[in-house]
Amino acid sequence: MGVYLVSVAAEEWFDDEEDGWGGVASALNAELRRRDLPPYESIPEETDFLRGSGQSFEEKLIPSMDGFSALCEAHLSREETETVCGWTVLVSLSLDEEIWLPIESGYTSSTMVAGAPQVLAIAKKLAAAIDLPAETPATSDNLDLTMWFMEGGAKELAAARPGPWSDDLDTAFYVALFLRAAQHSIRRGCPIVWT
Repeated sequence: MGVYLVSVAAEEWFDDEEDGWGGVASALNAELRRRDLPPYESIPEETDFLRGSGQSFEEKLIPSMDGFSALCEAHLSREETETVCGWTVLVSLSLDEEIWLPIESGYTSSTMVAGAPQVLAIAKKLAAAIDLPAETPATSDNLDLTMWFMEGGAKELAAARPGPWSDDLDTAFYVALFLRAAQHSIRRGCPIVWT
């Protein structure tokens, strides 16, 4: 099976059943109210899937993150690294600081919610540091990034136009992954979660 990064539509976000995110949605809105911020409720409904439409986000995490961790250490502060790498739920809201919720997720004992605008700013720094090419897929609705990096598109471009990004394609994959996840969350107004 593996670990995936996926977008969540309103039906699943507000679902209180076992596989839903309703508990996180309620806890997040309670914390937002406590901070005098509006609730996070304008989540788009699930749409019929059309490959390349950019309506959903799904990527599988296959490669090692060692190079990405080293890139973060070289170019980011500890706080920036925690923001870009430590979230459990990414929301389209701008958050001055991450929100920690005492809710267990699939991989951690608590849930850290980060704002996509903040993650996007950090991911852009990393993309600039490795000169991520414009040809990197802009949508990720059906493992587009995973396939481009793992199945040859990135390798072909690296052979034709090498650069800092092509020195470690696993690292470039994670830079693209966090960049596109944040862009998707902002564009669609939806949460992105680890599953």
